[in-house]
Amino acid sequence: MRDETTLLGLRTHERVWVREVLLVADGVPVVFARSVVSRRHVRGAWYLFHGVGSRPLGAALFADPRIARLPLAAACLDARDARYHRAIEVTGLPSAPRCLWARRSVFRLRGRPLLVTEVFLPAIQKLRA
Repeated sequence: MRDETTLLGLRTHERVWVREVLLVADGVPVVFARSVVSRRHVRGAWYLFHGVGSRPLGAALFADPRIARLPLAAACLDARDARYHRAIEVTGLPSAPRCLWARRSVFRLRGRPLLVTEVFLPAIQKLRA
């Protein structure tokens, strides 16, 4: 997506690794997460991304003091945004809400960026603290 490309400083048509996961609580999807990193950085700075599999990426990101998190940005995604449609598609929501709140942040390791976007699904409002 164009805004992701801009945030990551990628060249036109540069290949990326994309990881999409659903975070589930009590058997119900509550967050759709999307991480994007340049393929050329997977072998170097972001090698951990290559083999993360089903392990929580957040645990790895916050465990390494060399990783810096840039400020969070939040937005309400609607039908004009491809991430909105992807979240609806992978969760199989029976009725699509007008918008889905999301936040994202760029993480840097040795100057190399990794973008993490979290889309909050309607069921998150029903979670108990």
